[in-house]
Amino acid sequence: MLRCLPPKHQKVLKLSIPAAINSLLDMLQVITDLIMVGRLSAFAVAAVGLGLQSLMFMFAVLTLLHVGTSALLSRFVGAGQIVRASTGLSTLLQFALLLSLPFSLAWYLFASKLYVWFGTAPEVVALGVSYVEVLTLMMPFVFMKLVFVSALNSAGDTTTPMRVKFLSILLNVVLNYLLIFGHMGFPAMGVMGAAIGTVVVNGLEFVVYTILYLRHKSPYIPVWHYSQSLLMRALRVGLPASFERSLTFGSFMLFTMIIAHYGTTILAGYQIGLRLEGLAFMPGIGFTIAAMALMGQGLGAKKPQQAKEDVLLVLKYTSGLMLFLSFFMVGMPEKLVWLFTDDAQTIEAASLYLRIVGLSQIPLAFNFVLSGALRGAGESRQTLKINLTSLWLVRIIPAFVLSWYFESVLFVYLAMISDTFVKAIWLWITFERGVWQTRKV
Repeated sequence: MLRCLPPKHQKVLKLSIPAAINSLLDMLQVITDLIMVGRLSAFAVAAVGLGLQSLMFMFAVLTLLHVGTSALLSRFVGAGQIVRASTGLSTLLQFALLLSLPFSLAWYLFASKLYVWFGTAPEVVALGVSYVEVLTLMMPFVFMKLVFVSALNSAGDTTTPMRVKFLSILLNVVLNYLLIFGHMGFPAMGVMGAAIGTVVVNGLEFVVYTILYLRHKSPYIPVWHYSQSLLMRALRVGLPASFERSLTFGSFMLFTMIIAHYGTTILAGYQIGLRLEGLAFMPGIGFTIAAMALMGQGLGAKKPQQAKEDVLLVLKYTSGLMLFLSFFMVGMPEKLVWLFTDDAQTIEAASLYLRIVGLSQIPLAFNFVLSGALRGAGESRQTLKINLTSLWLVRIIPAFVLSWYFESVLFVYLAMISDTFVKAIWLWITFERGVWQTRKV
């Protein structure tokens, strides 16, 4: 079917569609735990959902690796410098391993305090602490796996990560079935079983990528070189993005504390709503990966106008896709939430969230694609400024104030989507100015 389209559309879609599917599968793998523990209790849903969200602090560190790897290697690939790209990949793999160890240890030690800080119910604390502690064991695998995936995306191979993720999500469902509920001789471990299954799956994914790399099944040459200069170039782009993501997730945790103030039912509904919204915007994030790679490759080949045209085409496809998905979020949220829980109050709370965020899916598409494109061009400091300024002045502070004066969480959600619209406008103005065309990586 793609052959009927113009060559430019074929190039964009061959890169974007597998990346979008992979991102969707990534979210499905995450919410598999929520769907399956949702049959246990609302406490289990809140524990797993909050645990996954709290681990976003760790994934903020991964942004350093993702953005640094993508911005650096895509330029080398665009310039046809595969040897330098391979050295950069080897360097970032070694750095990822060393970086993962202290962060894994710190998160394991402090996991027990997270649920207490949020003021959640004792049942949620008991379930959540053990869940997060187990998940930290997978961090070394996750750090290095992300470098592999980012490197493949940067070279235009988004199909391999999609295939690996498809197999891993099937395995995750099987392990959850066995370990959460206790089938075929396995003990019923509940929330702990979901955590163990996730750790096993992530470890096996890393093994698959390593085998493909060593057997020359990737665009890169398998070497074990280290370049301090290449690492510093990647860090110059990755560190501002990581700092932005860290502060953003910290702000989101404050936002979650506001939601938790409304009670366990609202919190559980919010967590389910987040995961379902993730199903809508994960394909958008997949297209963002394509925008980042196309931007880096275009600038590496000294073709900034082509890079801009490719990004705008990605933006059109992303906006259309997210508009289509928003109809389901606004029109039939109850049917979607039912996949996670049959508790009537939780369904009502999650449905309210989905109806509100469904109204902001097009500006959210602008946020994803333009932020990714600017980072791919090395403009991570500018995206840091835009995202954090809007987040605090339009979302967090107004949400705190509104929560004091109104008993309904609706007004908090309205502050949330206002932030989405403001960032979309600001990012578009920045992209159109074109300063990114002269940025060096």
